[in-house]
Amino acid sequence: MNKINTLFNIQYPIIQAGMVWMSGYKLASAVSNAGGLGLIGAGSMYPEVLRDHIQKCKKATSKPFGVNVPMLYPDLEQIMNIIVEEGVKIVFTSAGNPKTWTPFLKQRGIIVVHVVSSVTFALKAQAAGVDAVVAEGFEAGGHNGRDETTTFTLIPMVKEQIDIPLIAAGGIATGQGMLAAMVLGADGVQIGSRFAASVESSGHENFKQKIIEVKEGDTQLTLKELTPVRLIKNKFYQEVLHLYSHCPTAEDLKELLGKARAKKGMFEGDLDNGELEIGQIAGLIHSIKPAEKIVQEIITDFEQAKLGLSRKSF
Repeated sequence: MNKINTLFNIQYPIIQAGMVWMSGYKLASAVSNAGGLGLIGAGSMYPEVLRDHIQKCKKATSKPFGVNVPMLYPDLEQIMNIIVEEGVKIVFTSAGNPKTWTPFLKQRGIIVVHVVSSVTFALKAQAAGVDAVVAEGFEAGGHNGRDETTTFTLIPMVKEQIDIPLIAAGGIATGQGMLAAMVLGADGVQIGSRFAASVESSGHENFKQKIIEVKEGDTQLTLKELTPVRLIKNKFYQEVLHLYSHCPTAEDLKELLGKARAKKGMFEGDLDNGELEIGQIAGLIHSIKPAEKIVQEIITDFEQAKLGLSRKSF
């Protein structure tokens, strides 16, 4: 039995990433109903908005789902208390020290998974007592590791060092990518960009259309001095690039970034002035589909790729 299926009590070892402005209850419940694990993205939600999404998700699915909590956002104590009060059984934490909240959650019977971008952080997460780690390569969209370690190199290096289940993320949107990650040692995969371009994603239609227009080379990892993020090369990105040519300080970058730039781009659909976060794999995403269809296609492609590999002669 697959370790991830057993850990979360799900049919397929596919986890939908908790993406800011993309991952409301509609997407999370749709992925869970399709046999994967849906995650509500708490990073873009005020505490009471998160509570509302959790309650609606419980009504929309009888299957397991979780909440993703990026620890660089405010109101953490309130968010964690709401998660406990609402009976959420699975929490993915990211962008922070896993020691801070893992004991609190584990003591309350919650499964904890931490997202890492290096072997060092994977070992720290394991030592903190998490149940599994997501190892995310720099191909991923959104916030990312500074070292630019790719998924293909990160997964086997992490696998070699840890004893707990390993979930691969970054550059995975197909069944073939899922098979490759599992051959390298992953027990399951976390997928963001492909689900960002789903019917149930809470992203703006303008942004979804932009995702399917993206080609190889249209994204770039930037803003490392703040929190590294992979962006589509739009007008805002060009402004960032121009600022870098003048050797900016972190304060200069913060001033350009301002507030709610990601909301402006991904949720409100301002394709020029907003922050448009997406992974490199967007070059393989050509259509907007229901989450259920996406899960089914990934599993079908995975099985076909596995069969095709067994028939190959080497």
